[in-house]
Amino acid sequence: MDYHLTLNWPEFIERYWQKRPVVLKRGISNFVDPISPDELAGLAMENEVDSRLVSHQDGKWQVSHGPFESYDHLGENNWSLLVQAVNNWHEPTAALMRPFRALPDWRMDDLMISFSVPGGGVGPHLDQYDVFIIQGTGRRRWRVGEKVPMKQHCPHPDLLHVDPFEAIIDEELEPGDILYIPPGFPHEGYSLENSLNYSVGFRAPSGREMISGFADYVLQRELGSYRYSDPDVPAREHPADILPEELDKLRGMMLDLINEPEHFRQWFGEFVSQSRHELDVAPPEPPYQADEIYDALQQGDKLVRLGGLRVLRIGRGRFRQRREAGFPAPPGTGRDRQPYGVNGGYLR
Repeated sequence: MDYHLTLNWPEFIERYWQKRPVVLKRGISNFVDPISPDELAGLAMENEVDSRLVSHQDGKWQVSHGPFESYDHLGENNWSLLVQAVNNWHEPTAALMRPFRALPDWRMDDLMISFSVPGGGVGPHLDQYDVFIIQGTGRRRWRVGEKVPMKQHCPHPDLLHVDPFEAIIDEELEPGDILYIPPGFPHEGYSLENSLNYSVGFRAPSGREMISGFADYVLQRELGSYRYSDPDVPAREHPADILPEELDKLRGMMLDLINEPEHFRQWFGEFVSQSRHELDVAPPEPPYQADEIYDALQQGDKLVRLGGLRVLRIGRGRFRQRREAGFPAPPGTGRDRQPYGVNGGYLR
């Protein structure tokens, strides 16, 4: 199924992207859920799938993590089932990611889907990334506050909530409505009836993550083996002193590694193309041969990109799942798009 956003992207980016939250009423017209609650519950029973149940009763919050064996113990109110990276495992849901490719692929993360009964939600909280929340079946009330410093607390070791806030958005969402929330805006949503929500999340690496990732890259390739030297070691008032010019030289040694364009390009391509969640990888036995794939495409079959596989470009280099990939873009796909599938036309 194809989903189409009724959205003026240049205007949206200028007015709202990373600036203000907004509700897009009927953002996707005639919305049809790509997955059922039963299918979602089945995914949450799989070992490889990241899922959790969040419930609350009389102000007490509980969180449990999948895989789940049964849902018989759950009542009819005040709980939510949340499943991460559903687009990695369920092909029809991946179609919900495509309308958002007006934004860079490298910034896109995954599709989290939640099923909630009346009163279900995860409580008032902050996210440090952009998210588009698409309302599926059912209705859900959302409140969003202003981006101001807020106290946070843990009602459960696996939950981080914010204190009550005054809402700048207080809306009831219906199927096809979309709520966009930039990083740092407090928000909470509670279901008014059994409902499905689809959260298209965006990746925003922190400086800490990048330094850690780049350090791993340097160690794996045994870069930066040259050592500090000071043939003209400067005099100092006390032997314990570390001089400013020495600190500058040490910092320069580290920056020289980061400032090497080819290594930085290679590292970032590998770093950002890595999926944060498991992929549905099941190698065929025996492996397909090139001529078998060629014949299948000629006969009308189609190769579809593995759900969640990140395929990115830096200049002429292409990266997928932490590897540089040497393959051309199919003709007619344009400069900015990598295809989700290829058929026999790719061979002509």
